[in-house]
Amino acid sequence: MKTQTIKLAVLGVCLTAFTVGCASYTGQTNDPNDPNHTKRGALIGAAIGAAAGLLSGDSAVERRQHAMVGAGIGALAGGSIGAYQDRQEAELRRETAGTGIDVSRDGDVIKLNLPDGVTFDFNKTDIKPQFYPALNTIAGTLKDYRQTIVEVSGHTDSVGSDAVNQRISEQRANSVAGYLMGQGVQRERFEIVGMGKRFPIADNNTDYGRSLNRRVEIRLLPLGS
Repeated sequence: MKTQTIKLAVLGVCLTAFTVGCASYTGQTNDPNDPNHTKRGALIGAAIGAAAGLLSGDSAVERRQHAMVGAGIGALAGGSIGAYQDRQEAELRRETAGTGIDVSRDGDVIKLNLPDGVTFDFNKTDIKPQFYPALNTIAGTLKDYRQTIVEVSGHTDSVGSDAVNQRISEQRANSVAGYLMGQGVQRERFEIVGMGKRFPIADNNTDYGRSLNRRVEIRLLPLGS
């Protein structure tokens, strides 16, 4: 895929090419009925795909395209991408209103910001049960709008060691991605990364700023032809 859309997808993940390794699922429950729990192989497979995408650039994006095509997901025609993302954005804004999720748009990329306090308890990596309905609505929309790569990234504040922050960011990204997969969103679409504390969006010197930096972001990148 040699389009501007795919280049945008590559740019989105290559920011962390030299610092992010392969995220792995390390959930704390073995109960198969727990929505936080998905098959380990599915999560590891998606995480390996994320690492390949980060490290290999265009060839990895082409492999992602092949995987999605193999799963029955076709590419969008260039002229239809904007309208497709307009409809998806409008649906996500409507369905997540009042949940604490922030929906924003950068060109043809839709971003969902899932704040720490809404999604997780302090210093925990299992999703709060009361947040399941919000994720269910997101999963429903993702299943309706299949022609997007789903990039899930975890972020922390600057408190604590780099190793601990990296682990928490990976586990939280995997928890969110795993839940969405468990609701039927195809794993071939996922890139999963832990960013640790490297990309703050607010001042880490204040409690409020740190609370904003503790987040999981979902970026939806259109698969163009």
